[in-house]
This record gives sequence, structure tokens and C-alpha cells, in this order.
Amino acid sequence: MKKLMYGTPFILLAFVLMTGCNSKTEKNAYHDPLDLSGRDTAISPAQDFFLYANGDWLKNTKIPASQTGWGSFYIVRDQALSNMKMILDSCEALKDPVKGSPAQQIGDLYAVALDSAAIDSAGISPLENDLKQITSIKNVSDLLAVITAGYKKGNGVLFGFYVSPDDKNSNIERPHFDQGGLGLPNKNYYFKTDSASKNIRDAYVNYITKILSLNGDNTAPRDASGILALETKLATASKTPVELRDPQANYHLLTAKEMDKTAPDINWQNLLQQFNVREDTLQVGQPEFYSALSGLLKSTPIAVWKNYLAFHLISSYAPWLSKPFADARFDFYNKLLNGQQEPEARWKRACSLVNGTLGDALGKLYVARYFPPSAKAYMENLVNNLQETYRQRIQQADWMSDSTKAKAIDKLNAFTKKIGYPDHWKDYSSIDIDRSSLIGDLQRIGQWQYNYDINKLGKPTDKSEWGMTPPTVNAYYDPSFNEIVFPAGILQPPFYFQHGDDAVNYGAIGAVIGHEMTHGFDDQGSQYDKDGNLKNWWTTEDRAKFNAHADQIVKQYDNYVVLDSVHVNGKLTEGENIADNGGLAIAYAAFQKTPEAHKDTVIDGYTPDQRFFLAWAQVWRVKDRPQRLLWRINNDPHSPEEYRVNGPVSNMTAFYQAFNIKPDDKMYRPDSMRVKIW
Repeated sequence: MKKLMYGTPFILLAFVLMTGCNSKTEKNAYHDPLDLSGRDTAISPAQDFFLYANGDWLKNTKIPASQTGWGSFYIVRDQALSNMKMILDSCEALKDPVKGSPAQQIGDLYAVALDSAAIDSAGISPLENDLKQITSIKNVSDLLAVITAGYKKGNGVLFGFYVSPDDKNSNIERPHFDQGGLGLPNKNYYFKTDSASKNIRDAYVNYITKILSLNGDNTAPRDASGILALETKLATASKTPVELRDPQANYHLLTAKEMDKTAPDINWQNLLQQFNVREDTLQVGQPEFYSALSGLLKSTPIAVWKNYLAFHLISSYAPWLSKPFADARFDFYNKLLNGQQEPEARWKRACSLVNGTLGDALGKLYVARYFPPSAKAYMENLVNNLQETYRQRIQQADWMSDSTKAKAIDKLNAFTKKIGYPDHWKDYSSIDIDRSSLIGDLQRIGQWQYNYDINKLGKPTDKSEWGMTPPTVNAYYDPSFNEIVFPAGILQPPFYFQHGDDAVNYGAIGAVIGHEMTHGFDDQGSQYDKDGNLKNWWTTEDRAKFNAHADQIVKQYDNYVVLDSVHVNGKLTEGENIADNGGLAIAYAAFQKTPEAHKDTVIDGYTPDQRFFLAWAQVWRVKDRPQRLLWRINNDPHSPEEYRVNGPVSNMTAFYQAFNIKPDDKMYRPDSMRVKIW
């Protein structure tokens, strides 16, 4: 599956949520899907629409100690985990299940993940052989051999390696090499000079020291400083999150011989052989990173590299090692960086682990229990409605030439629409899962996944593959597949209400569908053609007009202040902001085609148009901890929810009409400043 911009395809949320559908509501028992009790009616919608829709809820909500934030999606996730627990508890309790069956595999993995007593007793011993391999390293060749061996167990380090379609020829699977190797979230964390950033670096060194000390390193403080110094050099050669958003600048098709010239201290033929890669042509995201890495392999003492590998090995598995290791990792990544006060209940983490590693096995059982055919049929109809509306919006765009419009419509028509669950399930039956060692199970799963991906090379791209599991409450657009994907879990409150009015459903799930469609035409997705290839299909004049509109979006969001003097990064969030604005506009246009939109029906004091916008506002209801909010500003391509709500509505004339917004109101933007792309 395409790993666009070194993470995931364009997704609705930065974090993944898994759930099951709620039970049906009786048709004669009407419950308003909007939570009117959460409004703050002391605030005018013309002054701050997000706070008007959610203000009392924000005042009265306390973030649970085990969470970095709380809101609609978190609540859905909690129910999700309970639903998964029901499935996994029943599988765990089976007596003599068929070996290799989905029930046996997910039941045993769940059981061994829950067994904290056995995990605490084992300590670091599950990684003993891996650590011995690191200790035995004598030279760069040994170092790279250990790194490739780790990748084959699902534990990659130092650089990014994966198999994915060629960005300029999506029918061919290529080996991809990207920058990597950092323990802090991104390059910027290593160089910012403010006190908060310095404190994070100091805490990171303390975390490294703790992990190395727990592993018996008598010179851990010195070794930790050496690791930070090495990572700082890697960061110097790395690109920022904003720079990584440019698909053209991060595309380089190079042969192994060409990479030998770029990075001469890496034997590329040998490296590829160790990776079981026979292809000679590689897609390299950042050749300059590998040039710098080559020099570091030569100039950095082997002892430093060994410390680096030992730390990252232990750190990556720490959540599933004994309590001292798990606590050390939690204290840095969860508590310091994100504000989480205590770990989630172990059963919740175990459910998430099973879904993340054996997702198709769990997903198959999930769909049978929680996703009725009627839900899929509804979603298919809604997606088709939004697609037709989008087609009309493109035709009506006054800034595009007819030739570019035709190409855009061709791309829209070529969308692959995946809803609910895949047509074909992954077969995990060959993976040996038992209850003797969680780390052993995870490494065997990693080995299976590695072989699964490597076996794609030399074969046509399988565009039926999914990048999310069915229980996921999320959605995504993948430019290489030119597909929009809506897992089963998305079709439930707060996105979709079975007996809700059209205004609410179009303002919620409709806007989500429009959001993902718009990713095909945002600043990144618009650079890919209908076949999923990074290929220009715009006239020069039309592209310039698009860029001018996109620049307006960047400027608008740059001006939003989140914490004190910290602003939204308009360039980092550009694609998601375009998708939010386009998605809401498309959904509203589609809603206007429904009979309900033109009735004078007032529900709980609100017109259909007002309910449409309130649904959008309450979908994004969330309360983040300050640490989490700061992490998001630095790393998340999505804007904070307040601006995901207020930003798009302030660009829509229909919102002004619905809530009687006047020039002196804070929500007012002059017509000349209201950005409309799609």
C-alpha cells in the first residue's frame, strides 16, 4: 500500500480509530443526532461557530488520565475497543481451536499480550538474540546486515525501506528508500532553540539513558549523548515535514550503481541482496540523506552505532516488554510529548495491537458481526451522489479551462471506491502464533508481512489491496491507486445516523466523503493523473490559478493562533485544509439536491442549513491536552479541530446566510477573501 509522504495516504484523522456499528434505533423513538446540550448559547455563532456548537461540552468535559484528548472520536474508539474485546474474549476462550485459523491466531495473540506477569518475568530476554547480533558487529558490513535482519522481523531502523508502486508508473511495484533514523518526531526537534525544545532534547537523552541502563550499560549517560549527536547529524541531512510534502522533489529513480556513487560507503548490491530485492531500479526519496548517511557510516565509531541500534531495538519493543521498559517509553513519548497521564488499560492496548498486526483476521470476524449489507448499500449510494455533485462542481469552476476540466472529470470518473471491507482477505494461516512469547509472535508476524511485501516486486500492482482494516473509524485517499476508501467503522455516529435527517448526515458523513474526494485534487493529489501516476495534466495557466487559490488557503490558516503565539502551519496543513474546505462545499451542494433541503422544516429551532453546519461542527468536537496540541502543530498535517470547523464555514456564503453573519462579526471574511477552489 502506498505510504505517501512517509506515513500513510491522505487520511481523515491523524490517529486510527476502530469500532463496531451501534445497535439499531427504533424508528418511533426519535433522538436528535445533534447534541444541543453541548452548545454554548452565550456565544454567538457569528463570533465563534466552533465554541457556539461545542462550548458547554468543552467546559464540562474532563480529559481521562489515560488519553491525550477527548471528543467524539475518542468516545467512539472506546466503544470500538469494547466491541473488539467481545470478539477477542470469545476467541481467547476457545478450547482447541484449529491451528492457523483466524480465531486461534487472534485469540492467542490477545491472550499473550494480556499476560503482563509473564512479560514482566521475561524482562529483556525476548530480545536476547537480537542484542547479541548487535554486540557482534565489527564493521559497516556487519552493521547493515543487522539492520536488514531487523527489517525482516518488522523492525526497521536508520532509514525507510518499503515496497510500493512507482509514483510515476503505478502499475509497477518498486523498492522505496527514504530518510529515517530519528527518535524525535521530526528534524525540527533537533535544532529549535526555545526552552521547550531544549527540555524535550534533555528528556530524550534521559530516556535513552534509562533504556540503556536497564539493559546493563554502565556508561549509559555518555552513550546516550553519543546517540543524540549521531541523530542530530542524521537530522541535518533530513527534510522537514513541509519539504516532504512535495512529491516531485521527493522522487528520484536511481539504479544501484547510481546509488553507489551517491552513497559509496553502502554496498548497494549487497544491501539489496540482503533485503531479498532483485530489482536494480530504486525509488529514492532523498538521495542527499543517503549521501550523508554514507559519510556517517564511515566516520562514526562502530561502538556508537551499536549503542544506537541497541537503544532503538529496545525502544521499539518497549511497550510490550517488562514494566520498567514500558514505563520509560510511556513517560517520554506519551506523557512528556503528548500529555497522557497514565497508560490505557492493558486490554485496550492488546485489542489495538491485534487490529494493527492481524487486522484482516479480526476484521473478517468484525464485519460478520457488526456491518450489515444495508450499511454498505447506503454508503455506496451516498458516495455516488457526492461524486456526481463533484462532477458538476468541476464543470462549473470559473477558473479552469475546458481542457483541464475534462482531465479532472476523467480522474474523478476513474476513482476506485472501496467501502466496508476488502474483497479478498489476507491469509495469515502460515504464521505460527502461540502464547509462549509476545515478542516472538510479533517478530513472526513482521517476517510474514515483510515477505508479503517483498513478493510484490516483479508483479503487477494489486490495486484491490486495502491500507486500513475494516473496524477503522477513518477514511483515506491514495493517489497511486486513485482510490477513496471508507472502512466499515466510519458508518456510525458521529458520522452517520441511521434515522438522522439528511442535513445532519450530509454535514457529517457527506463532508467526509467530499473530503477524501478532494484529496484527489489538493496540492499533492492534483499532481497525480487518473491512473495514479505523478504526471502533469494541467495547463500552465490553470496550474498557476490553482496555486494562487491554494496560497490563499495557506495564508488563511497561517493566521490562526493555537497556543499563545503558536500558529497553525498553513503549509504543513495545506492539503488537509483544501480537503476540508472542498469536502464541506461539495457535501453542501449535494445536500441541496435533497427534498429536505428546500423544506421549511425546523427541528429543535434550527433550519436544515443550520443543522448541516452544526453537524460538521460537532463531528470535530475535541478537547486536547496542551502537549498534544503542540505535538500536532509540529507534526500533524491536519489543523486543530477548531479551525477545521471555523476555517471552511467562514469561506462558505451559505453559512453566512444560515446564521446571518454580518461584516462586524468575527466569523466574517470579506467576499474577496473567501477561498473557493472546488
